[in-house]
Amino acid sequence: MVPALVLTAGLATRLRPLSFVRAKAALPVAGTPLIHRILRPLSSAGVQDVVLNLHYLPDTLTSLLGDGSALGMRIRYSWEVPVLGSAGGPTRAIPLLANPESRIPDPGPRVRDPGTFLILNGDTLTDVSLPALLDDHRRSGALVTMAVVPNTEPEKYSGVGVGPDGAFTGWVPRGSREPSYHFIGVQVAEPAAFASVPADTPSEVRTLYPALVAARAGAVRAFRTQASFIDIGTPSDYLETSLLLAAREGIDTSAGAEISPTARIERSILWDDVIVEDGAMLKECVVTDGVRVPADTSWHGVTIRVASGELTPGERRIEGLAIGSL
Repeated sequence: MVPALVLTAGLATRLRPLSFVRAKAALPVAGTPLIHRILRPLSSAGVQDVVLNLHYLPDTLTSLLGDGSALGMRIRYSWEVPVLGSAGGPTRAIPLLANPESRIPDPGPRVRDPGTFLILNGDTLTDVSLPALLDDHRRSGALVTMAVVPNTEPEKYSGVGVGPDGAFTGWVPRGSREPSYHFIGVQVAEPAAFASVPADTPSEVRTLYPALVAARAGAVRAFRTQASFIDIGTPSDYLETSLLLAAREGIDTSAGAEISPTARIERSILWDDVIVEDGAMLKECVVTDGVRVPADTSWHGVTIRVASGELTPGERRIEGLAIGSL
């Protein structure tokens, strides 16, 4: 199986204030870190070599994964300062994908072409068939193949334009009436796709992919599928996704917390080392690491974290806690 790059370097600004506490891919989703939910299907499909790009709160990810041996994988890290974006990040990581024993992102003359590799967003869960995606990519001879589903919410998501033959025709703006597909965060690429990207320079595929198509018709294609996907873009998305998966899997979303027998918890997510004191009530809340919920307080539809550093718009500071709206 081919190696994989998981894009986890982003600041996750839409997920604030939760992403003030952990990197997005380190968030617990129904009791399991999001990055584990992304990596386990890769391992089951035979992927052994994985690179994560890192920038923001990297220790919250490296402490979960280490060298990957607990997952039966070899995991390495591509460090970015500044964040290099959806095209610059893969460009920097390619040498690591090619050199499983290398610990640096520029191994010089030892670098090899890693061949075909997977790229996965670190914030989306999907059951797309990786073997089918890879087969489609190899048959077409494309430089990049993106997994897409019909864009049924164009008012929420920008789209991918796809021709009758599956060729990528361009990006479709959010709110457009033009039919489009939704990219579900998994793609297959060849190193040559990133050959024009300057080293260590922020760059995005939004610019790169149209340029590849302009240079060679069919260089970027779409793999149309009916796979399911779950987006974890905002705190409210996170809450609904966690509750959905917890109900499906029979998971207690407060298992890591210390909860008073007189406290009441409804449809809420409690992270590690949370203490809920006597008579407190939480309904549809997300409570992050290390929070002590005061006795006889009632909270509905909020995020609660230890107040440290900046507040997001709409957050307020109450007795050492930062309270935000979902």
